[in-house]
Amino acid sequence: MNEEEKKEVKEEIKSEFLEKEKSDKEKAKWLNYLSITTILFSLCATLSAFNGGNYGGKSMSSQIKASDQWAFYQSKSIKQYLYEIQIDNLHTQLLTMQPGMVYDSTKKHLDNYAKNVVKYKADKDTISSVAKGLEAIRDDAQKHGKPFGLAVVFLQVSILLSAIAALIKKKVIWYISMAPGFIGVIYFVNGFLLFF
Repeated sequence: MNEEEKKEVKEEIKSEFLEKEKSDKEKAKWLNYLSITTILFSLCATLSAFNGGNYGGKSMSSQIKASDQWAFYQSKSIKQYLYEIQIDNLHTQLLTMQPGMVYDSTKKHLDNYAKNVVKYKADKDTISSVAKGLEAIRDDAQKHGKPFGLAVVFLQVSILLSAIAALIKKKVIWYISMAPGFIGVIYFVNGFLLFF
């Protein structure tokens, strides 16, 4: 092989090498983008799972507390009802009694029972208000929790497709993975803002 042929072979090898290097840089560039989007989607998925769990716990806790308040409300209702029955009984007794010491004592009990009925009604109103407030917290937490749950699903699908794209080095699959990823990000943001 003469010098000129060697030079041609060298130029050919150099040209192929530069072409391969350029191709590798192009591949590396989209793989970098794939990595960045996968990291961002993973971050959103992690935060969605965390926030979804947080809102789920808040919903459950509020539901338990509201149930406790309603049970307390029921106990107050029962006590109020028992006093109302006693009031009815004492009214009936007063109809048959003559004024005197027993009559005055019965009248005193009647007034005391009536005060207790008023107190239980006020207690029930307070308890009802607290229970309804807890139910509102529960409902709000559920509204926030659902979008976070959906965000996790879409983001996980996107991450899976991105991993497949990276493994088989197919850019088209990465493009496909972006659709569920963006839907997941929209649900993630919706978990905070509740815009739909």
